[in-house]
This record gives sequence, C-alpha cells and structure tokens, in this order.
Amino acid sequence: MGATRHLLRWQVSKGLGTLEGHLATGGFNALKRALAMAPDALTKEVEKAHLRGRGGAGFPAGVKWGFVPDSDGPRYLVVNADEGEPGTFKDRYLLSEDPFQLIEGSLVAAWAAKLTRGIVYLRGEFKAIAREFEGALEQARRGGYLGHNILGSGLDFDMEVCLGAGAYICGEETALLESVEGRPGRPRLKPPFPAVAGAFARPTVVNNVETLSAMPLILGMGGDAFHALGVEGDGGVKVFGLSGHVKRPGLYEFGMGKNLRQFIYEEGGGILGDLELKAVIPGGSSTAVLLPDEIDIPMSFDGLLAAGSMLGTACPIVIAEGTSMVEVASRIANFYAHESCGQCTPCREGCGWLARTLQQIISGAGNQEDIELMLSLCDGIVHRTICPFGEAVALPIAAIVKKFRHEFEEAIAGGGHDNL
Repeated sequence: MGATRHLLRWQVSKGLGTLEGHLATGGFNALKRALAMAPDALTKEVEKAHLRGRGGAGFPAGVKWGFVPDSDGPRYLVVNADEGEPGTFKDRYLLSEDPFQLIEGSLVAAWAAKLTRGIVYLRGEFKAIAREFEGALEQARRGGYLGHNILGSGLDFDMEVCLGAGAYICGEETALLESVEGRPGRPRLKPPFPAVAGAFARPTVVNNVETLSAMPLILGMGGDAFHALGVEGDGGVKVFGLSGHVKRPGLYEFGMGKNLRQFIYEEGGGILGDLELKAVIPGGSSTAVLLPDEIDIPMSFDGLLAAGSMLGTACPIVIAEGTSMVEVASRIANFYAHESCGQCTPCREGCGWLARTLQQIISGAGNQEDIELMLSLCDGIVHRTICPFGEAVALPIAAIVKKFRHEFEEAIAGGGHDNL
C-alpha cells in the first residue's frame, strides 16, 4: 500500500490554514453533499466507510452517531484533541495545518447526528494551536460556514475551543467531559454513555480530530470507496506517526493494513546507526511491545490485536539494540504514576508501586521476587478500574517484563542498571 496525501494534504498543498485556501481545494463541497442528504442516510454512508475511531478505541464512527437519541434542546459534538499519548503527534498537525478540514468534518457530524454546538477540547500545552484554531473558526463564521442556517440548510451549529490543563487522563472521553464542565478530569461510570448524557447531561458525540478530518474524504468519494482504501471492516486511510530510533521519523499516510516491518524499514529508512532492531511499541506507550520477529503484520485494529498488542494511535516507537528495556519500563511507569487521576485504588496504588519497584531495580535495591511482584501488580490493575487507564500502564509493563525478563534478572543480579 503506497503513501497517499488525503489527510496529510498539507504536506503538498500550501495555504490550507485559510478559508480561501480550503475553498480553492474544493473545501466545503463535501458539506454541501452531506446537507443534500437526510441525516439518517448520511449516517448510513459513514457506516459503509467502516471508519473506526482514530483516537485509539477503534469504535465505528457512524455507529456511534446512531446512538444519539432524538431530543429537544442542546446536543453537543466534542472534538477530542487532548493528544497526550507519549509517542503520538498527529492531531496537532491536523489542527494547525489543515483546520478547515476538521471544521468541515464537524459540520458533517452535526448534520448527521442533529447536533447544535461543537466544543474542541485541546490539550493544555496546545496554547498556540488553540489561538490559531480560534482564528480559523472566526474565518468560518464570517464565511457563513458556522452559525445560523448554514448554507441555507437549516443547520444551526457553532464551535468553540476549550483548553485543558495538561492532564493525560482527559483523553478518556468521560474525563474530558468532566473537564469541559469545569470539574477535575476523572472518568465517569458508564452507563449512561455520552451519546445519551454527555456534556452538561445532554446527548453528546465525542470524536477524535482525525476521525472528523476524514469526513470530507468519505463524502467526496463515497463510503464504499473509502472502505476499499483499507481492509475489510477497517476502512480508509490513516495517519501513522513514526518515532524513536529510526532514520526518517515523521507523519505518513497509508491505507489501513500497512505492513509494520515495511513501514519501519522502507518508509522509515531503517534503524538509526544501522543498529539491530530490539523492539517496537506499535501505537503509543499504552500498547504492548513487539519483538522483531513479531512485526511482519498489518497495521490495523484487528491485525495488532491478533499480534497481542493494539493499534492505539498508530504511532510506532522504534527501539534499537543497546537500549535498556528496564529503563523503558521505568519511564513508562513513571509517566502513568504521575498521570493517574487517583480515583480507582488499583490504578492509584498500582501505578505508583510499579514505578517504585522499577526504580529500586535500577538503583540496585531490587530482588528477584520483584519480577513476579510487578506481574502480579499488573494483573491486579487490569479490568479493575473505571476507565482503560489501568490497562494503559499494566499491559505494556507486563509485556516488557515477560519479553525481556532476562534484562530485569541481570539488572537485579548485577546490583542495579548502572552496574551492568
């Protein structure tokens, strides 16, 4: 599957940060097609595309829209731009380089699910991007693409920016909604689900930036054609990020199902310094590590699941030989111990315990029993928390300990990592 430039069209087209630039490349034609369709028919068209949520959960976007019940009063679209997953850097470029693609996609979602207000929730560190995006929203208002009776269709829809406070947990949709409402970002028990009672207890659709940015493409070519760009049941093109010990890091776009090994060695140019590959974290730090003989696989939601990991945000982190996996595990555990919201005891206590145990091993104060202790801690976290944050730390740490157990044993026997 060769590279494409649909979602990453800003890499080859200039001026997309302005309304004029967007219109010059056919901007809002997809919206006009959408507005000519009945909302239910539009939702069905997106369902045919088999677009699975690009934030990492992989839930079909069109199906999610269909869960929103009919009701009077405000109905919200919340755009999840809280890109805090370590190793992930795609949404910020879609926001800053091609904002009107996201605005147009949001309008498509608004028409399909009969939504009245959009809230773009940006990661707290994205202050400059927030200012730029607010400028794009104002251009869209002046152009008649946001506000009252858009393009004479009867659609009333506007958007605003909400800047978070830098909490990773707010990438989880219900914690994000808590933050939008002015409370600490702590996940909610479900049900009720956001589609029924989301922002301000009103029906709400929560979609990732990339998910919505794909809507103009789907409406431009049709749901079936978009589906055909990917693999069965997992349609379309996807933005993939590549980082770590690789010669050509950056953002790439392929149809779903791109071979991971080919991605690293052909598009990515191989390993820095021509070292041997040691491991790959395939979709951000919350996904289980893969060994070199495990990466000849399709990058799709089902393909990574079959390999014992997850696609996540589709941003692989490449790790070369010579890197301590004990240090990698410690860095991951420290991050999650810091970012836990503290609401659930298994996560709050388990994350901190993992981080302290790994630090003891590195400093020379560990013992061989600590290895089984860490695996037991991971087992005690998984499926015992309100949200998937627990799995985000437990699954990658457990995979590293199991696949690189000898490194932990050697670090302990040698009196700490520094003595190896």
